[in-house]
Amino acid sequence: MLPVLSAQQMRAFDRHATEVHGVPSLELMENAGRAAAEGIQRLPVVSQTKSAMVVVVAGAGNNGGDGFVVARRLLGSGIKAKTFLAVAAEKLTGDALANYRALVDAGAKVTELEGDAAALFAALESAHVVVDALFGTGLTREVTGFFAEVVAAINSASCCKVSLDLPSGIEADTGRVLGTAVRADHTFTFAHFKLGLCTPLGSAHAGAVEVCPIVEPQDPSATGLSATLVEGADVKRLLPPRGNTVHKSSAGRVLVVAGSPGKLGAALLSAHGAQRAGAGLVTIATAPAAADSLDARVLEAMTARLDSEDALKRALERCDVAVVGPGLGLDAAARRFVDGVVFGHEGPKVVDADGISHFAGRAAELSRARGVVLTPHAGELGRLLEIPYQHVEADRFGAVARAVELTGAVVLLKGRYSIVGAPGALPTVNPTGGPVLATGGSGDVLSGMIAALCCELPPREAAYAGAYLHGAAADAWAKARGADRGLLAHELADELPRALGALRSVSVVE
Repeated sequence: MLPVLSAQQMRAFDRHATEVHGVPSLELMENAGRAAAEGIQRLPVVSQTKSAMVVVVAGAGNNGGDGFVVARRLLGSGIKAKTFLAVAAEKLTGDALANYRALVDAGAKVTELEGDAAALFAALESAHVVVDALFGTGLTREVTGFFAEVVAAINSASCCKVSLDLPSGIEADTGRVLGTAVRADHTFTFAHFKLGLCTPLGSAHAGAVEVCPIVEPQDPSATGLSATLVEGADVKRLLPPRGNTVHKSSAGRVLVVAGSPGKLGAALLSAHGAQRAGAGLVTIATAPAAADSLDARVLEAMTARLDSEDALKRALERCDVAVVGPGLGLDAAARRFVDGVVFGHEGPKVVDADGISHFAGRAAELSRARGVVLTPHAGELGRLLEIPYQHVEADRFGAVARAVELTGAVVLLKGRYSIVGAPGALPTVNPTGGPVLATGGSGDVLSGMIAALCCELPPREAAYAGAYLHGAAADAWAKARGADRGLLAHELADELPRALGALRSVSVVE
C-alpha cells in the first residue's frame, strides 16, 4: 500500500529527512523540482513537440521554489521556459529565494506580474505547458484578489496544465476548493500522496497524479501517515488461487435480503455481484409481493420468501454472509428484516442503501452488532450521522472516522477515491473507478461483491478489495470502449472475472 500523508505529516517528513538523515532542505527542493521537470519532459506535448514552450507561474513559498527549480532544469535541458512571479521578488525568502537567484544566475528572466496578469495571459497563448507553482500544501486561506486572477489565467489556457505537489487552491487535507483552484491535467506530488488528492474534488482538480521521490528512505513511518492507498498487489495477496478441492459450499454462501415491488433489480444485481465475485451459493430473500416474479428472473440463485421473521431466521441459518438493504424499502416490515439481519446473524453482514437509512437517528445501535460493513454514499452517511451530505463531502476522511467511532463497523464511503475505515486501523483509499460508475445499480453490485469476499476475507479487507475490483472492472470496461459513460450495472458484474484474472499479471514485491 502507498502512504497518504496530511500536510502536517509531510512537513514532519521533510524535517525528519533534514534533521535525521542529513539531507538539506535545499537538496529536497532540488530533488522535487528535478523529478517534476523530468516528468514534464516525458509528457507527449513536450516530448513530441519541437520547440515546446513551458510557462512556470511561481508564488512566494516553497512551492514557488520548486517552480524555479523546474524552470532551471527545463532550460538546462534545452526546453524553452518562461517564468512569472506572482509576488514581488523582495518577498522571497529561504530556499525559494536561493532557487530564484540560481534561476536568474542561469540567465533566465523572471517576470514579476506586479498585480497585472496581462503578460501571463499573453504568454499562455503560445505555451504548450503551464506549470502551477503558486501554493503548496500549507494553504489554509481562500484564494482571492490577484491570486484568483492568476488561477483564472492558468485555467483559461488551452495548453496542458501541470501542478506541483497539489493544485493551487486545494486544501491539502480535505480536497476542498478554497475559493478557486487550478484544474490541472497532471500533478507531480512530492514524496507521498496527500489526503486532499484522495478525494473526489481534489482528484478532479489534480488530473493524473504521479508521486515523485525526493529522498531515500521514503518510509514515512517515523513521522506518521494518515491513510494508505490500495494497490493491485495488495488485493492479489488477499486472493490466492483456489485449490482444486473447493466446492460450492466452501466457496461461500451469501444471502441477499433485498428488493421490493418496483425495486427487484437491486436484489438481482447484488446477487449477481456476489456470484461474479466468487460466492458458491447465493439466495435472494424478499417480501412475498416481490418474490412472486423473482423465480422466473433468476437462474443461478435460489430464492426465499420473507413472509415472516421465522422465514428470515431460517434463511440466515443457511448462509455465511448476508447483504441487507438494496431496494428493500423504508417501511416497518423492511426495518424488522434489517434488524433481523444485523442483530440476528452471527456472521459478517453488508448493510447498504435502505438498510443504512433504517439506522438514521439510531446509528449507535450498530455498535451492538459484530462484523458489520456499511457501504453508504455521502447522502446515506449524512443521514446516518445526522449532518448534511455537504458536510460529509467537505471532510470525507473526518466523516468516515466519526461513523467508525459511532458504529464500530467497517465503513466504506463510496465515490471517487472511496474510503474504507475500520476500528483500530488507518483508513484505506481505493484509486480505481471513474465516471462510468455513475449508473444505477453499481452500488448494488458492490454490496454483493463485498459479501462474497467476506466469505474468505475479514470484513475490512473484503471491503477495500471489493472496492478495488469494482473500480478496476469499470476502468477495464471504459478502456476497452474508449467511453466515459454507458456502462450498465449487470455489465459491470460480468466484467469482474476479467478484473480478477488481471490480478495474476500484477507483480508482488514482498
